[in-house]
Amino acid sequence: MPFAAYGILAGLALLLLSGKLLLAILILLAGLAVRTAIAHFARW
Repeated sequence: MPFAAYGILAGLALLLLSGKLLLAILILLAGLAVRTAIAHFARW
């Protein structure tokens, strides 16, 4: 479920932003997705 939210946020960022701000937001969302995946697999 959180990955769907990250995808929606990334899609909105792609539609609404541009330039360095877009890149910064995409990097932030990618970092959050990686942290979420690590936390998910650590519970296994």
